[in-house]
Amino acid sequence: MAVYTVSFKQLLDGYAVLQTLTNNEIEVDRSITVAGVGAPFNGTFTVYALPQYEYVGLGGEGDPMYNVDMPVANQVMFAVNAADVDRTATTGTITFTITCTWITAAQIEDWLGIGTATAADTAFLTVCASAVNAMAFRRRVEAGYFDSATTSPSGDVTLGTIMWGGALYRARGSIDVFASFNEMGTAPTVGLSPMIKQLLGIDRPAVAAS
Repeated sequence: MAVYTVSFKQLLDGYAVLQTLTNNEIEVDRSITVAGVGAPFNGTFTVYALPQYEYVGLGGEGDPMYNVDMPVANQVMFAVNAADVDRTATTGTITFTITCTWITAAQIEDWLGIGTATAADTAFLTVCASAVNAMAFRRRVEAGYFDSATTSPSGDVTLGTIMWGGALYRARGSIDVFASFNEMGTAPTVGLSPMIKQLLGIDRPAVAAS
């Protein structure tokens, strides 16, 4: 969860624009929660755009128009059906939260082919599932993909996320490799498995179709 301080507000032609005091990692078409700015800005909204210039209203075809001679950083735009509000300084916050739930601890346990022996094992599997959901989602965002946080985009991504969770569980109690008996030996596991990268579609940036 990230919380950003709002420094300016504006509402024109059915679109609100808030400027945050610092750089933000908010994304278009994601949900945000605005608080402390005042009506009609407070509430939960879907981000329409992240303008880089001063918003001056809608054009003839209903598209937002901007003054390209007036750059304005850290802006967040969303639709609000209310009366216009001139751009003015304000206070308040924007909360941006994405909780990925692609896989569960039970799926990791099934992939490992083991049963949990203690409550601590079960708890650690839950931690692994939470961690790998967040990491897989973040890595795909960094590669340019736009995914739902609640539904895995495909079976290969699901499997890659489960495998990554299994790797985290197996590394329990070790620093950089799977825990094992020294007499048996094991191949070092350094970094993220190429197979997991392939399944998740990373490091392979998403590109627009031509």
